[in-house]
Amino acid sequence: MKFIAIIPARYASTRFPGKPLALLGGKPVIRRVYEQVAGVLDDAVVATDDERIRDAVRAFGGRVEMTSPDHRSGTDRCWEAYCKQGREYDVVVNVQGDEPFIRPSQLEAVKRCFDDPATDIATLVKPFTEADGLAALENPNSPKVVLDAQSRAIYFSRSVIPYLRGVPREEWLARHTFYKHIGLYAFRADVLRAVTALPQSPLELAESLEQLRWLENGYKIGVGISEVETIGIDTPEDLEKAERFLDSQFIIHNS
Repeated sequence: MKFIAIIPARYASTRFPGKPLALLGGKPVIRRVYEQVAGVLDDAVVATDDERIRDAVRAFGGRVEMTSPDHRSGTDRCWEAYCKQGREYDVVVNVQGDEPFIRPSQLEAVKRCFDDPATDIATLVKPFTEADGLAALENPNSPKVVLDAQSRAIYFSRSVIPYLRGVPREEWLARHTFYKHIGLYAFRADVLRAVTALPQSPLELAESLEQLRWLENGYKIGVGISEVETIGIDTPEDLEKAERFLDSQFIIHNS
């Protein structure tokens, strides 16, 4: 199978304008994302609506497509960029442009989901640990996922799912494996075309989670399980944390 990574990257951001071009360890964040995926998948391209990002990607030798500024989501932007490739791929992997530490192992886990011909879409989860604490589990900005026996998504929610009846809440993490969603998606190319044409669904509107639209319309979402967590950059404070993490990795590799 042929896999292409498409990396949506917008300059406009309420919390951190221009974050794809922010420097992390001397390189733009978007370059770090690109370099993390380019060697794992068959191809990679950045999809942007901003000439500054386009120019930065070209400067480091990356591939980039200019896309409409009017897309509702990164998924729609991915489809436009895919249509401009002039060649076909089996699977399109939507890699967030603010995830500079995405791991090859995570990309491989998503790829393996497509070994099952029933998989339409694939994504990642990470098990919560007791060390994460109850506050992390209950954080509505960290969606939870429940899986079936074939490791397919049954439901995504900002609430804690499942609810452990008769178990004190402070014991939940010790008594059950809860899964945190990691927002990496991969689509069979024909499925990507189809889902971008779907109207928003009731569950999607209720939870503000795009993936519920796909579940409501019957698409099978395979789930890879990762023991590592990516570090997303949504704010300048996140960038500072990422710098510290990068420094720590440098020390480990050189010790």
